[in-house]
Amino acid sequence: MGLTKAKIQLRNPRRPELEAVEMDALADTGATHMCIPLHMQVRLRLDEADAKEVTLADGSRRRVPYVGPIELRYGNRIGFTGALVMGDTPLLGAIPMEDMDLVVVPKTREVIVNPLNPDVGTSVAK
Repeated sequence: MGLTKAKIQLRNPRRPELEAVEMDALADTGATHMCIPLHMQVRLRLDEADAKEVTLADGSRRRVPYVGPIELRYGNRIGFTGALVMGDTPLLGAIPMEDMDLVVVPKTREVIVNPLNPDVGTSVAK
């Protein structure tokens, strides 16, 4: 399918005086969490809430910081999430995409708001 990127905006809701950061993130439906590089944690002054052990693509395991909360915006959608601090490229995983009701279109390699719910994100809560 190739790589899918999404222009997202991140903000620290605990520090509204800080500017939001807009960036291209790799959208990966096979990944679970949001991942951000260390320099983004520093720039947004995100507090480390915990650490998580992650399994990487090569099967190795590593313990990484888990920070948040993060306010995440894409199109007309907003969500709140935590993020793993690792790598050098922001990664938008399945949990934040589901939370904001975003879908990946394989043919065009685009992230879009769910066309079935263009005005407001939906979720199942039962």
